[in-house]
Amino acid sequence: MTTLTIYDAQGADVGKFDIDPEAIAPKISKQLLHDVVVMYQANLRQGSHNTRTRGEVSGSTKKMYRQKGTGNARAGSKRTNVRRGGGVARTVKPRDYSYRLPKKAIRLATRMAIASKIADGQVVVIDKLEFNAPQTKQMATVLKALGLDGATTLVTTASLDGLVYKSARNIQGVSVSPVRELNALSVLKPRRMLVTLEALEKIKDGTFATSAAGSEG
Repeated sequence: MTTLTIYDAQGADVGKFDIDPEAIAPKISKQLLHDVVVMYQANLRQGSHNTRTRGEVSGSTKKMYRQKGTGNARAGSKRTNVRRGGGVARTVKPRDYSYRLPKKAIRLATRMAIASKIADGQVVVIDKLEFNAPQTKQMATVLKALGLDGATTLVTTASLDGLVYKSARNIQGVSVSPVRELNALSVLKPRRMLVTLEALEKIKDGTFATSAAGSEG
């Protein structure tokens, strides 16, 4: 059982919250976490790389000079790969790197990632995170009060909150995600995780549906 301190927006201690990481994920499989994170990273790749063959570069196909009598080695088209401006011998073409792992494995990896964050003391709990309007300065003040300024942080809310998102989107290293959209990569990538009390209760009760979408990152 892990006891987390609950803070308010000013950084004051306002309570405690007991949560058992083993209840979220009985064990942590580094191999499964690695496999799922690699899947998310692969799915983020554009795969738009492209190099041209000798048939795709510009230039004449005319023989550069006669084959005999010049003292030079035989030479054909100027578009050959051995000449400057020529094509590439082993080209790389656009491809799709995406693939999918089983949904159960992806969801389990998300729970493992959250449990590992809690067990490692990298989760900060705030009683509530509310804004009347998008306020980047106010969000930065909250992060500083909680000792999170300068640290990559994932802000997790109970549901989609546009004001929280707009208040944090311009702060470097800070991302925002509702608890239902968490995945192993988004949880493990930042150093710290700021969770609202309502979101943490959903995590503890297991009433949130973790993301199994292979294209999300």
